[in-house]
Amino acid sequence: MRMSSRSGGGRMRYRCASLFREESVLKSVAWWFRIPFWQRVMGAFVLGALVGWLMGESAGPWLQPLGDLYITLIRMIAVPLVFFAVIDAVGRLHGQKSIAALGGKTFLWFALTAICAVAIGLGVAWLMGPGKGVTGLVLPADYVPRQVPGPVQVLLDVVPSNPFAALAQGNILQVLFFAALAGAALVKLGHRVPRLRELTGETSALMMQITRWVLEMTPLGTFGLIAALVGTYGFGKLVPLGSFVIAIYVACTLQIVFTYGGLLALHGLSPLRFFRGAAAGMQVAFVSSSSFASMPVALRCVTTNLGVDKDYAAFAVPLGATIKMDGCGAIYPAIASVFVAQYFGIELSGSQYFVILLASVLGSFGTAGVPGTAIVMATVVLGAAGLPLEGLGYLVAIDRILDMMRTMTNVTGQMLVPVLVAREEGLLDRAVYDAPPRGVGVTLGDDPGAQA
Repeated sequence: MRMSSRSGGGRMRYRCASLFREESVLKSVAWWFRIPFWQRVMGAFVLGALVGWLMGESAGPWLQPLGDLYITLIRMIAVPLVFFAVIDAVGRLHGQKSIAALGGKTFLWFALTAICAVAIGLGVAWLMGPGKGVTGLVLPADYVPRQVPGPVQVLLDVVPSNPFAALAQGNILQVLFFAALAGAALVKLGHRVPRLRELTGETSALMMQITRWVLEMTPLGTFGLIAALVGTYGFGKLVPLGSFVIAIYVACTLQIVFTYGGLLALHGLSPLRFFRGAAAGMQVAFVSSSSFASMPVALRCVTTNLGVDKDYAAFAVPLGATIKMDGCGAIYPAIASVFVAQYFGIELSGSQYFVILLASVLGSFGTAGVPGTAIVMATVVLGAAGLPLEGLGYLVAIDRILDMMRTMTNVTGQMLVPVLVAREEGLLDRAVYDAPPRGVGVTLGDDPGAQA
């Protein structure tokens, strides 16, 4: 009896301890999810920078895999998310708003904001003179100038010869093209394919749920990426080209604050509320340096936090991720052109400034879907302005630092334009826009199918 009593008491204590541990874990998880998403990401950013500085070069092999895992997860969901969302969106937009009209306004705002970005880039470069006084730069041994495909080839490359290969390779422009065709076919078939239409919508909802789960990895991915960057990069490479780095960051900041903020104010929208709602997408863009990897987050921000119609956003945000590049395709080529001219002692004429402006705006559309947008665009612009292409080779060493700010500017613009067009076309839910941001991940206690 005594042995049985002792045994029963031991089991009871074990169960109590287990329940206590489970309760502690649940409280910790609840505390984590109560912290706003942007604060979790910012805390991971600061902690990653500190750890990277303390660990030095050893941070790369130890912590870079965390960042690589996060980027791989984002890329895993991006293509199926876009594919099913665009098919569903094209079908739903039919009969509500003209797709051609929405597309035309979207392209117009893409071009107008790109013009502002180029003008700001040229103005900042002219005032700061990033290439003046710079000497002794050495070309990397493995540097090879980029080969830029012609505009006809770019257009031909939009059409996939094998849609499944386009999906497997992550060629987002070809995926968009095929998905739009599939959506148009659903519209044409109408009531003959109700189950297929429902399946597409349900699959799109499924991918949205998976996206919410993956986005909860953002703080961990941010910590790994920033720690590895700070630890392995250091500040030695920044010193000779410090003025160029500063010029890029200043120009991008001016574009985000004044151009984007001014356009929002002109549309009767609060810039502060926009930036609060878009903060998660901007943070992921800065850390990942990839518009493609940031696209799922940007799409969630635009719909969940900023109130843009989901069907229009599913069309506009992926399109912007391929051709809307204010940082990489407008500001960077403009400042790089002035830098190269100043470094080689070339005096730019008024006509060359105009060529830089025109080539930067049109080139971003003409190189849509081409990998390495920033270098390709700078190659196009320098070639058009008659400047030596080898000057770009000197900037390769600092490209990772530049790409963080360039990409954040890209993605901010990709979120801005759908908001502007939705405001003009009555597709913006002001109650959602004016409300506090709801986040882009999951929230403890939420229905798994509900948005967070």
